[in-house]
Amino acid sequence: MAFLKRNYGWIIVTILAVLPLIILSKMIHIDWTNDLSMSLVESAGKGDRTTLDMLYHISGEFAIRWLTAVLTCTPFFILFGVTNLFVRQAMGIAAAVWSILHFVIFIAMEGFLETFTEVNYVAGFIAVLILIPLLFTSNRKSMKRLKSKWKKLQKYAYVAIILSLVHVALLEKTWIIYAVVVGVGFIIRIPAVKERIIGFRLKRKK
Repeated sequence: MAFLKRNYGWIIVTILAVLPLIILSKMIHIDWTNDLSMSLVESAGKGDRTTLDMLYHISGEFAIRWLTAVLTCTPFFILFGVTNLFVRQAMGIAAAVWSILHFVIFIAMEGFLETFTEVNYVAGFIAVLILIPLLFTSNRKSMKRLKSKWKKLQKYAYVAIILSLVHVALLEKTWIIYAVVVGVGFIIRIPAVKERIIGFRLKRKK
C-alpha cells in the first residue's frame, strides 16, 4: 500500500503509455507454432491506410503527445505548485519509447536511407537521437552519478520537442495544438511571467 501511495503517479503514466500498445498488438499476428514469427494483419488500417502506415501514424501521434506532456510539467508546477520528478521521468520514458518505435516503423516502411531525403525526416531523426541518451539517464542512479550535469542533459528535451514539431508541421499533420501548448509553456517559463504567477499563487494561499 505504501508503494502505491509513493508511486501512484508513475504507475498511472505507465498504464497510459502502455495501453495504446494493445491497439497496435491487434495489427500484428504472432505465430508461436513454428518458432517465433511476426506478420502484419491485412486491412487493419482505416480508410486507404495500410496496416504499416496505420502503425506509423499511431506511434507518431503518441510520441508527439508524450513529448508535449513532458514539457507541460514545469508550467504545471508554476501554475499550481504541484510537481513530481519521477512522474516527469516516466513521461520522458514514454515519449522516448514511442518516438523510437515510430522511427523503427518508418525504417520498416521506407528504409533507413530515406531518413536523409527530406528535412522533416532529418528533424525527426535528430529528435530520436537526442531522446536516446535521455531515455537511458531517466533513472535515480543516473541522477546521482551525473549530479548537476543531469539537469543540463535533460534540457535537450526542449530541442527534441521543437524538432518534433518541425517534423510534424512539414508533414502537414495536426500540429498547431501541440505548438500552442508548447508555446504557452515557454511563455510561462519567462522569469518575469513566472515570478508574477508564483507570487499571485502564494498570495491566494495566504
